[in-house]
Amino acid sequence: MNFHTRKWVKPEDLNPNGTLFGGSLLRWIDEEAAIYAIVQLGNQRVVTKYISEINFVSASRQGDIIELGITATEFGRTSITLTCEVRNKITRKSILTVEKMVFVNLGEDGLPAPHGRTEIKYVKDQFKGDIVE
Repeated sequence: MNFHTRKWVKPEDLNPNGTLFGGSLLRWIDEEAAIYAIVQLGNQRVVTKYISEINFVSASRQGDIIELGITATEFGRTSITLTCEVRNKITRKSILTVEKMVFVNLGEDGLPAPHGRTEIKYVKDQFKGDIVE
């Protein structure tokens, strides 16, 4: 799993216990997963269909830098399934895992549409053959 997105836990992200509010973290995860799905499917019209059980395994506090790792695990005809892990950037301690997130590709009519993708696209592969001088 590659970790690319980082967030700095600020005072406005905290719950009354002084730890990261779960709702803030889930919003960040949903947004980052949607962006990942958009990039993988090549379509800005995707919607969250399903998020499995969320397992909070440790807390994050103000000042922590956390990182989100998202990977595609399956491509359906109109969907993409992802997994997510959030961890502390400095300690590498896991904060949360989401085993399954499903996003659906939509057509211009707003209905599920086939996307034709079968494997993960990596940024490095998008530029193969390009000459950089």
